[in-house]
Amino acid sequence: MVFTGSVGIGRTTPRDQVSGHNRRNLLRVGALLALGCAAAPLTGCDLFDRDDEPAPPPDPLRPMVDESLGLAAAYRASAAAHPELADRLGPIAETHTAHATELARVIGLALPSTPAADPSATAATEPADALAALRAREKTAQQSATAACAAAPAERAALLGSIAAARATHQEALK
Repeated sequence: MVFTGSVGIGRTTPRDQVSGHNRRNLLRVGALLALGCAAAPLTGCDLFDRDDEPAPPPDPLRPMVDESLGLAAAYRASAAAHPELADRLGPIAETHTAHATELARVIGLALPSTPAADPSATAATEPADALAALRAREKTAQQSATAACAAAPAERAALLGSIAAARATHQEALK
């Protein structure tokens, strides 16, 4: 073995002049790799990536979606309880389902593929009472749609205005 390098003061091993590597550099690289590998799992638990911003508030149209779904369920329940009214109530139920679908599309909400049962959608025992109850629900829903339309930005006002108008028409159809 031929030694071509010089030994510096305080060195216990000769330095390899050809590669430029020494034990101290290798230990540093090893320590950095070990620290990096140890810190990698910590990034998954949000230690280094904290986002203290609160979640955005729900879209103001979300109650309108729920209300439209509730109205559709009320119409379906009344049509099931009073088959003689099914031809009259079915199209109105479908209109409310279409409103809910469009509102959900606008706010980026996925609706369930099957309509959920609405516990408040129980039908009255007499057909006339069922129609009166639906008319009262439509009136309340029309008022909420009108208020939402007045408060909505322009790109949503047309949709909400047409929903309010449809609910007014439904009240007349139920007389």
